[in-house]
Amino acid sequence: MTAPVAEGPAVEAVAAWDVPLLRGATWTLAAVVARLPAWRTRLDSAGRALGDAQCWSGPAAQSAADAVLELSTVATAVDTALAHSQASFERLLVDAEAAQELAAAVAAAVSPAGLAGLEVAVGEHVLAASRAALSAGVALERVTGLGHVAPASFWDLAGRIGLMGPVLAPSLPAAGDPRVIAAWWAGLSAVAQLAALRAHPDEVGALDGLPAWARDRANRLVLARVLADPGTAPALLATARAVAADVAAEEAGGRTVQVQLLDLAGDRVAVALGDLDTAEEVALLVPGIRTAPAEDLGVQLQGASDVADAARAAAPAAAVATVAWLGYKSPSRLPDIALRGAARRGGAALDAALDGLGASRAAAGRPQARTTVLAHSYGTVVVDDAAREPGRLAADAVVLLGSPGMTGHAGDLEAPQVFDAAAPGDPISWLGWFGGDTWAPAYGATELPGDRWMHHSDYYSPEHPTLAALGQVVAGRRPSD
Repeated sequence: MTAPVAEGPAVEAVAAWDVPLLRGATWTLAAVVARLPAWRTRLDSAGRALGDAQCWSGPAAQSAADAVLELSTVATAVDTALAHSQASFERLLVDAEAAQELAAAVAAAVSPAGLAGLEVAVGEHVLAASRAALSAGVALERVTGLGHVAPASFWDLAGRIGLMGPVLAPSLPAAGDPRVIAAWWAGLSAVAQLAALRAHPDEVGALDGLPAWARDRANRLVLARVLADPGTAPALLATARAVAADVAAEEAGGRTVQVQLLDLAGDRVAVALGDLDTAEEVALLVPGIRTAPAEDLGVQLQGASDVADAARAAAPAAAVATVAWLGYKSPSRLPDIALRGAARRGGAALDAALDGLGASRAAAGRPQARTTVLAHSYGTVVVDDAAREPGRLAADAVVLLGSPGMTGHAGDLEAPQVFDAAAPGDPISWLGWFGGDTWAPAYGATELPGDRWMHHSDYYSPEHPTLAALGQVVAGRRPSD
């Protein structure tokens, strides 16, 4: 098609524009932009592995790592430029379509007054299309420096982009919408990402929307600093030592561990077994009352490990990650145990954590994981309040274990599948303190198997049938009613 120009072509020329060709070019560009984040993510991962000597070491490995980071820096700039160009192309397409439609109306107009009005409208859309076309080109020209659309080699691009050398850590956004945070992070080069987490580990480790590898690195930096600081308060030091010991024990057993949350002052920790960035099935275990990281993280990690084993038994080829999510300050005293205050705060945190997992994968161009929330006891009340947060709960399944009652109906949890397990020997599941009984047919959850010897703390026990059923739910192998 003839490119729109600022002076404005004749109405006849606008009517002759090849809008379908422009539409096809816009779709092609969108497809390229959609594929780049996943490619960049793999490239950045390779650069980090080389830099950490996880697969290769020595001067040659360092040179290779630097080369990969340089390539990543160029790819980041190109990715950003193409995204801006795509947005401009989409605006160009909208105005070109409108201008052509109005140009056709001019040809059919019979009233001179109507004709004049249509010609003015054509001109306005032509000028808007012209500005969008110019913007689309400028976005790419800033990267290539070629002054026109033409193929550019890597060295053409590298000559225009600052690569290695001192990198100022970027300013971090305030905690907020995980999708905004994920997009901000994805727009940084690999070098800038590493600079950010080294300069601001406390903030990076706490940001929902960042990939799991970044939060893990940042939180480990914080953990090492706290352990080495002689001025650390005794209570914080005790929790830090417990977390470090539990992480070391899991890694000694050959498991991949990611520290996703380390809020020592708030007595909140979340630790994943498996790679949350790549797992196909993800499960978050939300505990009940009197659960503190210093005393209980190890027990929660054992439950997470047992659930992961059960999921792999149900689907041997599945890539599973489970999270011991102590992401809220669990109530430990009356009347806090009998009230919803901790659940409301925990619900907001859980909702953001789930949104962050999805947002980080979307920004990296990775497919979404099947996500299951396994909530025990008071943790079911946390999920109840998480579902009340704005937007839908980002979970494919919710499992309620030994619940002290829930408000409303299973459908209010906003998950496609809702399951329940209530052991006959579990008096907490009979209380109905926070709402209706989740095992009652009126609530609408699908019941999971148990046995008469189970008690309130036995739902994750390999000695009882509920665990195998939980593995089937996490793996997506158990249908709901």
